[in-house]
Amino acid sequence: MRVAVAKGDVRDRLSNDFLSRWEAIKGARNGLLGKIKAVLKRRGLPTSNWIITRPYHKDLIGRSKNQGMSFFNHIGIDREDKVARDEAWARNYDFFGAPVELFIFTHKSLGKYSASDAGLFMQNLILSAHSRGLGTCPQGAVAVWEDAVRKEFEISKNYSLLCGICLGYPSDERVNSFKADRPSPSEIILPKK
Repeated sequence: MRVAVAKGDVRDRLSNDFLSRWEAIKGARNGLLGKIKAVLKRRGLPTSNWIITRPYHKDLIGRSKNQGMSFFNHIGIDREDKVARDEAWARNYDFFGAPVELFIFTHKSLGKYSASDAGLFMQNLILSAHSRGLGTCPQGAVAVWEDAVRKEFEISKNYSLLCGICLGYPSDERVNSFKADRPSPSEIILPKK
């Protein structure tokens, strides 16, 4: 595991780079013509080692859609308001205004085991930050452009960017009071045969 700590000018350069790429690629969702334009321009295309644009499995899509609807309702954005939804998504690339962004890298050779290690590491980091009055926000969205982070930090090619974590003092913005619907124990505990 490796952690790249972006703050100050480095954080700002990465944020500007990510926002620029997001502006360039968001049109790719506008049908075939949007996809063709994105491929021809090459700006904003994913550079991650992970397949991050894969659709959710049918077992998971319902929960994902419900969470998305609940979240956008909570922050007052209508499902059909694509501009507002894009603006809300773009906040990922400003790291939600946090002064620090942590980029979590895992060793490629560990495969799925690295997810377990990273999850435990991140949980402890988040709990430690919260115990000191800091807020955090884990982000998968930043993993899409690994090359941007590599331009700023010396990172071995043996490591892949898994995700980011925003770190700072929490604000009282409405978005920060959203409580995701959690599955009940009966939904996650497997029954005996």
